[in-house]
Amino acid sequence: MAHIDPAVAYQHPVETVLVAFDSDAINGLATEEVHRRLAQHGPNMLQAETPTPAWRRFLAQFQNVLIGLLLIAAATSLALWAYEGATSVPYEALVIFAIVLFNGVLGYVQEARADRSVAALRAMTAAEASVLRDGQLQRVPTRDLVPGDIMQIEAGDTIPADGRLTSAIALQVAEASLTGESLPVAKDSDPLPQELSIGDRSNSVFSGTAASYGRGRAVVTATGMHTEMGKIAGMLQQATRDPTPLQQELDRTGKLLGLIVVGIAAVMIAMIVVIDGIRDLNGLVDVLILGVALAVAAVPEGLPAVVTAVLSLGMLRMARRGAIIRKLPAVETLGSANIIASDKTGTLTKNEMTVRTIVTASGHVELRGTGYAPEGELWQHDQVLGDDALRAEVTTLLRAADRANNAVLQEREGRWVIQGDPTEGALIVAARKAGLTDTALDARFPRVGEMPFSSERKLMSTVHTDAEHPEHLLVFTKGAPGILLARCQEEWIDDGSHQLSEERRAHILAANAELADASLRTLGIAFRTLPPDALANPEALNEQVEQKLVFLGLVGMIDPPRSEAGAAIALAKGAGIRTIMITGDHPQTAAAIARELGIVTSSAAITGAELERMSEEELRAVVREASVYARVAPEHKLRIVKALQQNGAVVAMTGDGVNDAPALKAANIGVAMGISGTDVSKAAADMILTDDNFATIVVAVGEGRSIVANIQKFLRFLLSSNIGEVLTMFGGVVLADQLGLTASGDSAIIAPLLATHMLWINLVTDGAPALALGLDPADPAVMEQQPRAQGSGVITRTMWFGIAFVGVIMAVGTLLVLDAALPGGLIAGTGTMAYGRTMALTTLVLFQMFNVFNARSDTHSAFYRLFHNKWLFGAVALSLILQVAVIYVPLLQRAFDTVPLQGSDWLTCVLVASSVLWLRELSKAVWYLGRGGMSSKRGETQATSSPERQGLS
Repeated sequence: MAHIDPAVAYQHPVETVLVAFDSDAINGLATEEVHRRLAQHGPNMLQAETPTPAWRRFLAQFQNVLIGLLLIAAATSLALWAYEGATSVPYEALVIFAIVLFNGVLGYVQEARADRSVAALRAMTAAEASVLRDGQLQRVPTRDLVPGDIMQIEAGDTIPADGRLTSAIALQVAEASLTGESLPVAKDSDPLPQELSIGDRSNSVFSGTAASYGRGRAVVTATGMHTEMGKIAGMLQQATRDPTPLQQELDRTGKLLGLIVVGIAAVMIAMIVVIDGIRDLNGLVDVLILGVALAVAAVPEGLPAVVTAVLSLGMLRMARRGAIIRKLPAVETLGSANIIASDKTGTLTKNEMTVRTIVTASGHVELRGTGYAPEGELWQHDQVLGDDALRAEVTTLLRAADRANNAVLQEREGRWVIQGDPTEGALIVAARKAGLTDTALDARFPRVGEMPFSSERKLMSTVHTDAEHPEHLLVFTKGAPGILLARCQEEWIDDGSHQLSEERRAHILAANAELADASLRTLGIAFRTLPPDALANPEALNEQVEQKLVFLGLVGMIDPPRSEAGAAIALAKGAGIRTIMITGDHPQTAAAIARELGIVTSSAAITGAELERMSEEELRAVVREASVYARVAPEHKLRIVKALQQNGAVVAMTGDGVNDAPALKAANIGVAMGISGTDVSKAAADMILTDDNFATIVVAVGEGRSIVANIQKFLRFLLSSNIGEVLTMFGGVVLADQLGLTASGDSAIIAPLLATHMLWINLVTDGAPALALGLDPADPAVMEQQPRAQGSGVITRTMWFGIAFVGVIMAVGTLLVLDAALPGGLIAGTGTMAYGRTMALTTLVLFQMFNVFNARSDTHSAFYRLFHNKWLFGAVALSLILQVAVIYVPLLQRAFDTVPLQGSDWLTCVLVASSVLWLRELSKAVWYLGRGGMSSKRGETQATSSPERQGLS
């Protein structure tokens, strides 16, 4: 294979290149050969950054200043133990090492899981290309392309590999990304014998460039790092991902809380040293360990990693439901979206165009059957169409419509699908219903030329020979009825052409308007003959060919609305999200579909022509009310999006074409169609719909809101719990005399809890329960809330109140239990210091177990949807089992300096710890009654911008 240098393939004829690459322009490569070449050449992708080894990622878990200080202090303590004779087991140092190691393992596993989620998402978003293999046109991942593949190129496609064109029809390619050429380059398949630069190789296409017009086929000459783009890129390093606004906010919050905690820890260390009169090195090391352990336990340095994990898992869940998020910030923005600007075709409708009516000179015909299945009959006046003049006219029309067509009808796994334009597909299906087979039509009418559809002409024509009448060529044309009719001089009646009178023109236009009023999309079909040598000069194929046509009739088709779209629009409306339709379709069709779906009730559509005449100020006023826009050009979409944004809207915008890319980029959330969308539109979008379904956008909004809500849940839990720990330690040191705290055992430190206790609480409570909150199932009520205000902090003022309120309750309750367990103090007790600390440790752990249910909402009762998160109950059970083990397992008792508790002790701890649940319930009830009570749950929902609006259940 490849007896010629791929770099000079442009200098050789197509036939030579095909032979050199052992390829077939008609059938492409065989599957077995593709596998062999893929193994030989490797995947068609630029070389990425070498992945970080697992051992480096594991060590990265310990690259934290506080963790380093803690390990240094523990190592110093271990060294002093050894220096002083190693008389007893150094439980504290060993426990610290064990907990830090275990936390590192958890962090590594969590990071690995997030990486797997992101990798799964990357696989789902992999670009695809159309290639000819085993004689069939197929869609395959671009990474699977190999030299010798025959790739199909359509307008809007990103070129997946370097290739030598084998055919080109009006093909133009934008090569600015490679050559800097600002204008698209016209392409053809003619050889270029002389040596030329890349920008002048008009018969070649290059990886990374984009087809902007026309179509063509090319044999792949280079893939991956051997492409021109690969040569320039060299080793492409994977771009670093900027932190999302949410991650930046959490990073700021974590740093602020860290500074506060470190400050408190420093003050606490100083107070212990001064008050307790510690002077020896051993005591100083113990104090340092205690202070650093408090900081390690209280500072949420892992928040960004947890958020990334939750976002990645949420994105993976959204991808399984048909919405692939390409950029993390889109998840946050989804919660703020209050406008969904949607295309009609394929998003609000099925994108399975179906011909319903055909109008010819002799009458109307209805076609039964829906979708792409070629099943159904032709009817007239409630009976099957007979073999008369009307059937002959319909057959002639459908024959022309089938030939002026680039779509392919295929059956895959028992389902009929169209490869190509849905409108063209509907015409093919209609022809099959009339008994016209592709085999017979291909044999009789081979194509010899084509004039592709353009938005300027609004026509598409093909030129064919006729095996039954070789004395002439046939031109088949389809397009906008008004434009097509103006180019017609005659009309086909029965089996012959007749002069087209002005009266008949008026009747045809009236019939077209009647079809449009019935929400049908209309096309005109016509033909003409040419002399057999008319195309001897290639320049003869121009617009003059589309003159002096014979009008065959009208075709009325409809893309039926998706059954689920209406319900999704109603759901979005209830969530404070307004749906607007922006389509290039007929204004009457657009308005009719919009009324059927509930987007509007009676208003007419605003047309692109009307938008052209509007100033920016006028447009801003119009978009506040108008919800249907028809006959719009892509540049109009961009104006509409900007006008909505200037009015303060957060816009999710759908698109599928090359020219939709500017509007997709300008929108707050660009949504590309995964099935019908071009590669250019997908690259510009933040989200891709794998099913092209509007309802999936609404589902994604709900999922996005749920993800942000879950992040808020574990933030409430972590921050309130950490504040409770800090206040407990600080209050215990400051109020040591009032609480009856005294030095005991080998430690000269007077503190309510030991360093190992703080690390244990961090391990037991901040691990599984916090992550379980991030997996809380979506609340259906999330779509009864108004959109979150754009730019509003994820930690609201209401959240900060609840966090501080819970933290104070935890600290006060824990210190009171400690006081009651010890002699002296405010509440006289009889226990030892070990007993008191065991009671305090257990109470603080139980406080956090009760608090995990509080943290699910700032406004809902903790009992609302209590049993919907099985992970949460499992995490709480695990934490309790671990706490019981620390108290009763002898080895752990010695390691953590705990003693067994009696049943009455557990009852005391549970009763005190449960106070955080009941007091928080009371505060929520007071807040709820202050917001209007039970008078109007729906009214309260609309009145507040809080993340939770449903009140107590």
